[in-house]
Amino acid sequence: MPTPTTDPTTSIAKQDRCADLPHRPRVLLGKMGLDGHDRGVKLIARAMRDSGVHVIYSGLWQTPRSLAISARDEDADCIACSMMSNSHLVLVPRLLDECRKVGRADMIVNVGGIIPQEDVQTLIKAGVNKVFHTGTSMEQIVDSVRASVKPYAALDSKNANATARLAREISLAHAAPGANGGARGSRQTGSSKSAGAAKRPAQVVGITGAPGAGKSTLTASMCAESVRRGWKMAVVAFDPMSPITSGALLGDRLRVDFNSVDENVFYRSLAIVGEDYSTLPAIIDLIGAAGFDKLMIETVGAGQNDVAIRNFVDRTAVVVVPGMGDAVQMDKAGILEIADVFVVNKADFPGENKLVRELRDVATGRAIFETIATQGQGVVELLDGLFH
Repeated sequence: MPTPTTDPTTSIAKQDRCADLPHRPRVLLGKMGLDGHDRGVKLIARAMRDSGVHVIYSGLWQTPRSLAISARDEDADCIACSMMSNSHLVLVPRLLDECRKVGRADMIVNVGGIIPQEDVQTLIKAGVNKVFHTGTSMEQIVDSVRASVKPYAALDSKNANATARLAREISLAHAAPGANGGARGSRQTGSSKSAGAAKRPAQVVGITGAPGAGKSTLTASMCAESVRRGWKMAVVAFDPMSPITSGALLGDRLRVDFNSVDENVFYRSLAIVGEDYSTLPAIIDLIGAAGFDKLMIETVGAGQNDVAIRNFVDRTAVVVVPGMGDAVQMDKAGILEIADVFVVNKADFPGENKLVRELRDVATGRAIFETIATQGQGVVELLDGLFH
């Protein structure tokens, strides 16, 4: 009987392979079209993270436009995409065209999958950087990502639109020497050119809570509702950086359906060490200067003492779920002290009523919202409570 495996076809040792580069490689992984299988791309994502790469996973069923928007807003060094057989000659040229339309005609695009040899040159002539076939080693894939990294420099207005330039300014700010990017292998020495135009958004909200509380899904639901209202919303989502390789798996944006919200939400994923938010003030000001008056900041999965985000935002929402612990655990959880509002997510889970009762004992008048983010339940009320 065949034995299932969770390892890539060609395993690769966990070690930092990117410390010598100008900055940590940022690669956007995406599956275009109707391909509903993501096991392979997840294995590749983990292997690249374990090589020191910052991997942005956009999820399944992406369109060429949604991938192009994601690559631009994330300021990816390259796109690595795959799709079902027989769709590459249609979808890939559209992806290249959409990259031009969203202001990043220079975006490097690598394609993988079952690509007939006779179609390779057609894709290369269309503008694809490299085509990878089944059997490609992980070392080859990592090397292609390394080769895409160039020192950050401000994008000029002739070839890049305002959103693309904002994305690059955020990269420059986050790669400042001594911060997360500079301290963990980045040699980037550039600086943001827009510092003089700094302007804080009118409302900055922090979304924090334990891992698995549903912060990303909740944020995605609020993004969809903000688009329906015609708001101009921005999101900065933080994920942890590996203490071993300095790689990161940035997967929060996959909860947002960019096929629907399109360019109406600016979403940026960043990796940090611990609670090092030293670059956040500059990033907040850049986003405000770009015309966004509402900003949500999603923290890494937080523990009892992870409370630093409160120093950077106007209002903090702490997301909790049924089963997080008894009343004693809640009383000693310092993160609950920083809440301006509480969000009981997964309110359809057993124990929800008990959790709300115990929260009322510690809330001291602070609002408690009950949500089921996967169904959009309670999201309208929460958005009204956070942005008013």
